[in-house]
Amino acid sequence: MRIAVRLDDITPDMDWKRFLKFKELLDCYQIKPLIGVIPDNKDGSIKGISEAGEAPADFWSYVRGLQEEGWCVAMHGYQHVYSTQKGGLFPLNNFSEFAGRPYEEQSSMLKKGKALLEEKGIFTDMFMAPAHSYDANTLKALREAGFKAVTDGFGDAPYQFKGLTFYPISFRLSSTLKKKSGYSTMVVHAGTISEDELGRYRNYFQNKEAVWIDYGEFLNQPAVKKGFMSRGAEWVLAKGKHVLSGLR
Repeated sequence: MRIAVRLDDITPDMDWKRFLKFKELLDCYQIKPLIGVIPDNKDGSIKGISEAGEAPADFWSYVRGLQEEGWCVAMHGYQHVYSTQKGGLFPLNNFSEFAGRPYEEQSSMLKKGKALLEEKGIFTDMFMAPAHSYDANTLKALREAGFKAVTDGFGDAPYQFKGLTFYPISFRLSSTLKKKSGYSTMVVHAGTISEDELGRYRNYFQNKEAVWIDYGEFLNQPAVKKGFMSRGAEWVLAKGKHVLSGLR
């Protein structure tokens, strides 16, 4: 199994000490991930406290520099504020910034977020939904706003659905690591990572059964078609994982 890495919740006000520790790990194993950048973060729960000198003087210049080094960028929602209690088409959670909101509102949010990124010189056609939650209106609005790809879903290869290409994430990393073929994504929240988690990720990167790849390689893989039956099965898996996580 070839596994890429995505980092969620990248903002100017995240905990840079934690992020930089994980970046050091990525650099050590020469892995270039996908990062989900929030255009206008209003979610206080992901704001971190960093010591002087840890955060870059110009966040947007720093992100552009990462892109130039081969890191990929996705737009991670708009303000990362959960305004509904909907899981949408991929219900790993029962809350969302987008799912359940009218199409016009979602369209406006996506266009504003994209414009904010582009004003800072950050160009991307990939979307990363906060809480993994989106609905049919989100997908329609994404297409209208010029997005072509979404980082979410389950499977062993990129797939096409509703005019967009989806790049799957791991359903259960321990199982993904044992697979002999296919592609998937490990999801990491680097801004809240603990020392114990850093050690666990280091062990993952040293796992000889997995091949760790740059996210750019994942983007170059051909996409298969996925119909409503397959998407229905995916919905059941996501809902089941959500229910099981709530029972723990």
